[in-house]
Amino acid sequence: MFSASFLFASLIWGSIGLGYCIYGKRQQSLSAFVGEILMMVVSYFVSSALFISLICILVTLAVYGLARRGY
Repeated sequence: MFSASFLFASLIWGSIGLGYCIYGKRQQSLSAFVGEILMMVVSYFVSSALFISLICILVTLAVYGLARRGY
């Protein structure tokens, strides 16, 4: 059911999501907090390491873009 690449991708993106959680709480940034939730939840619904990585990269870019705009 779980491959090594899936577990590694989930670990990496979940850790980055935890970093967004800490950043969002300290900066009181709603976009970072929502990005954190999306990054941690995506591994429950997607079973491919490639798709997890692509989705989390898109979420990361969205959070970065929103942070630059002041959200």
